[in-house]
Amino acid sequence: MPRTKLVAGNWKMYTTRTAAESLARAVAAGVPASAAVEVAVCPPFPWLTTVANALQGSPVSLGAQDCANEKEGAFTGEVSPPMLLDAGCKYVILGHSERRHILGESDAQTNDKVHAALADGLHVILCMGETLAERQRGLKERVFQRQVFAATSGLSDEQFHRLVIAYEPIWAIGTGHTATPEQAQEAHAFIREKLTTLFGASIGQNVKILYGGSVKPDNAAGLMSQPDIDGALVGGASLKAETFLPIVQAAVAAG
Repeated sequence: MPRTKLVAGNWKMYTTRTAAESLARAVAAGVPASAAVEVAVCPPFPWLTTVANALQGSPVSLGAQDCANEKEGAFTGEVSPPMLLDAGCKYVILGHSERRHILGESDAQTNDKVHAALADGLHVILCMGETLAERQRGLKERVFQRQVFAATSGLSDEQFHRLVIAYEPIWAIGTGHTATPEQAQEAHAFIREKLTTLFGASIGQNVKILYGGSVKPDNAAGLMSQPDIDGALVGGASLKAETFLPIVQAAVAAG
């Protein structure tokens, strides 16, 4: 059975409440209920309930950009998986390169968050990818293997059904440089091969793998046409409906 494509918008630390509400309404209005593709938007924490209200009645899902690995407690500044569910979230992005490389989050911390989010019923968009230095040194496959194993260690078969992987070449995020469709396909195929080796063909062939790295309307169709690219995690282009919706349309057209 073909994997349904997913296009998720990561709004990062952008938007005001008013802008977030307007953007969510525009995206909701532009995604038909019959669209054969999943769509999600992931606003900053303060706007989750505002965006949830704006999306009500639409096929667009709500996601968050991170979560803690605890249900509750004296963890000042943290947000738990149950809180995200209560705010209306279906998805949460974990292990984003900005959290790994700017905020120092380790593979082990990411794995703890993945377990916590899945245990409470969230769907996880798990990010992984190589830096420019790792790519230039020929280490990208070793990096993928380490990240796949470290971040997904200990998951049950049921939990894998709620896991999406996003391959984000760190050298392409926010730089305007995008992996060619062929480069992206090669990376996605390797990640799928490692999932199959580690966890079996059923999981390896059914887990969605998104591409994330300067996805734009003019390169979306080429990326989406690749056999192992199951959608996109979109950064800057998700901040405007007029650039995000064409990416959704490219995913629909790719089937």
